[in-house]
Amino acid sequence: MRAGGPATALNAARRARELAELGERPHVDVLVVGGGITGVGVALDAASRGLRTVLVERHDLAFGTSRFSSKLVHGGLRYLATGQFGIAAESALERHLLMTRIAPHLTRALAQVTPLYRPGYIPRGAYLGIGYGMGDGLRRLAGTPTHLLPAPDFVAAGTVAFLAPAVRQAGLRGGLRGWDGQLFDDARLVVAVARTAAGFGASVLTRVRARQVTGDGAVLHDVLTGQELAITASAVISAAGVWAGALDADVHLRPSRGTHLVVDTARLGGSDVSLTAPVPGSSSRFVFTVPAPHGRTYIGLTDVEAPGPIPDVAAATDAEIDMLLGVIGDVLARPLSRADVIGAYAGLRPLLTDGPDGEQTSDLSRRHAVVESASGVLSVVGGKLTTYRRMAADGVDAALVRRFGAAGRNRPGRTADLPLVGAWPRGRLGQIRAPGRLVGRYGAEAPYAAALPDGAPAARGVTAQELQWGVAVEGALSVDDLLERRTRLGLVAADRDASTEAAAAAFARAGVDPVAETG
Repeated sequence: MRAGGPATALNAARRARELAELGERPHVDVLVVGGGITGVGVALDAASRGLRTVLVERHDLAFGTSRFSSKLVHGGLRYLATGQFGIAAESALERHLLMTRIAPHLTRALAQVTPLYRPGYIPRGAYLGIGYGMGDGLRRLAGTPTHLLPAPDFVAAGTVAFLAPAVRQAGLRGGLRGWDGQLFDDARLVVAVARTAAGFGASVLTRVRARQVTGDGAVLHDVLTGQELAITASAVISAAGVWAGALDADVHLRPSRGTHLVVDTARLGGSDVSLTAPVPGSSSRFVFTVPAPHGRTYIGLTDVEAPGPIPDVAAATDAEIDMLLGVIGDVLARPLSRADVIGAYAGLRPLLTDGPDGEQTSDLSRRHAVVESASGVLSVVGGKLTTYRRMAADGVDAALVRRFGAAGRNRPGRTADLPLVGAWPRGRLGQIRAPGRLVGRYGAEAPYAAALPDGAPAARGVTAQELQWGVAVEGALSVDDLLERRTRLGLVAADRDASTEAAAAAFARAGVDPVAETG
């Protein structure tokens, strides 16, 4: 597995050079609109098939929904509960590929512990055990070994308390422990996919807005300079997520908002597992904790309809915060209060709207689809982070058929066996000669990041090397890019404020002026 190199580096100089080259050769095979996980996945799939590919994103990589997930690589257990067996199986397979081939350095196994209390703990445990057993069947079907994701099991009350020290022990009779995949950081996955696409020749252009989009091209507006460039394309693929309807009137979505809270991990006893509590009145929804970088823990997840204009960045509501605190508080010895919440984030899911009018967004299918509009734009919509690769492959397959007809099917994708930059065999990550913190973020590239000049760290221990790497290699063009999407320090206002000067210094060390934020 390769560690990347100059061909995969994204930075301001490369952006300027590739925009100039696009002006000289304004026809491309595939134009991708949107720099979230689906868009970068499409760019990688297309570029790895030998297609001249350009991706444009009006803000930054992972600016929208892709950075506001639960940071989990789901195996499809939730979808089994709602009868979506095909999606569940697809999720389990994609989880397997991510954890074993594509990004073993960015993923890990996460124990999910559901406490069982009297009265009613026996039937509740049996019901949950059946679900976990079905999920484990999907794991076996996908070929994921038990040394990576163990089989679920019932554990004693003492084990529950050991794994989750903050748990309420009154009435505790034991618990159910399952396993799923966890991402180190969802935004980091987006950046890794984008850089891998760049290594195959794709142009990944942030701060570039697509206007007058049709199936044959678009007018590109450079947000930084104001310059515009008309390009043509054999296929145009929209991966704009909840904003897809603004590019293609034939796409109809019902956004759903998922909110998470951020608390100090110490407040939960330093637990490194996901403590899970069922949402009252639902058989398939849970509130859970997720251990996160920088000594933080995320608590999620709401699923409520989000009608009206779509904001650039969604916000958590008071009702959602209270709901999350209330549900998770029911399994804690000392329930959390508003004072414990040091941050919050919310993302909008793009759900397809073919269900009954009265259907709740929490019940809508998480399947994806490729929709071709009257103008010829191909929109990849729906889906979820775990299955981004499958979504991307379907989008590029449709683009190839549009360009080459039936012959397009003779150019199959290769991303199922394609490791991302930094990927390294899981069992050999300990052999990489670099600090463990950097190995967990950069995999095989950690020694190169560690070789950068050191300096005063930012808040929560993020090093000057990490910040400079974000500028020189990962395409950060602004201070916000570094703090909000390359390190996630921006999730907590105090951390962001304490790190702004360090982020600005990283640009100075790289010899680059940070750009001003744009709306």
